[in-house]
Amino acid sequence: MIGFAYFATRTVEAALARLGPDPGPANAAGSGKFIAGGTNLIDLMKENVMRPARLVDINPLGLNSIEATPDGGLRLGALVRNADTAYHPLVRAGYPLLSAAILAGASPQIRNMASNGGNLLQRTRCYYFYDTAAPCNKREPGSGCPAAKGLARQHAILGASSQWDMCVALRVLDAVVRVQSPRGSRDIPFAEFHRLPGARPEADTTLAHDELITHIELPPAAHFSAHSAYLKLRDRASYAFALVSVAALLDIGGDGRVQAARIALGGVAHKPWRDLEAEALLVGQPAHSTHFEQAAKRLLQGAESHGRGPGSNAFKIPMARRAVVRALVMAAQGTMACAGESRNPEVRP
Repeated sequence: MIGFAYFATRTVEAALARLGPDPGPANAAGSGKFIAGGTNLIDLMKENVMRPARLVDINPLGLNSIEATPDGGLRLGALVRNADTAYHPLVRAGYPLLSAAILAGASPQIRNMASNGGNLLQRTRCYYFYDTAAPCNKREPGSGCPAAKGLARQHAILGASSQWDMCVALRVLDAVVRVQSPRGSRDIPFAEFHRLPGARPEADTTLAHDELITHIELPPAAHFSAHSAYLKLRDRASYAFALVSVAALLDIGGDGRVQAARIALGGVAHKPWRDLEAEALLVGQPAHSTHFEQAAKRLLQGAESHGRGPGSNAFKIPMARRAVVRALVMAAQGTMACAGESRNPEVRP
């Protein structure tokens, strides 16, 4: 058994003080970690993947409210549980895409425990990352990556490793992450929050060791609320990670042409994948699958498969292209199309 110290704190300042110094790599023994729902961190501790010397319980901090902002946006407390966020009336009315994405993830039991802030910090679900007998650049930089030639079915085709549901929706909604440290607070645009492996594969985000997520802020999304869709392709209908997921938002004018578009892919990269040039291809065009296919092709430009034989993830590339088109068709038909209600029956695949 590996021991650790446990602290429960009542203020952000006290939580930051209890965290302790930065020990180096994210997985290093002796590090301090914040814990809220614990749905990912506890698993990693059980598997001996992460060995924090201290856990700082942040549940008493009171960051558990959802409030409208003066500009018409929404502020999500970092400690609001995923289920409470998904079913909150302000989220369902103004950001149905976010609600759908959250409800597509994990299981009801996990959504009841997982926090909004913790969701942003989930580690990769790579088989090799969890297998401490296998080398892994995310656990030990420079040790290698077996997925490059081994079983890679769940792995990325853009960048490396893969992302999850709520984050994909937050990326397409242009969310901002508010964090606090002993140096003060700062805002991180969601596009800059997660990072690709690069020279530091062990670092998943741009957070410093001593920074704590306090809120997630959503800008006004009124123009997109009528035409949004979240599509998740997976091996089973529940409690499965995405092979490919797509969050799509469209602003369609009275003439049926796209005035603005946002598309984010999940399950294909270590951060929610967007390409502003792909989105720009749709602006001014009729909301039709012909143009959606062009955007999908641009979005998947540069995608590469990994692994060999049955373990390869080559199937993800055509799957992702088709998923983008399907999600855009669903969004064009209307936000409620996935529930059986089509607001624009003239749009056809």
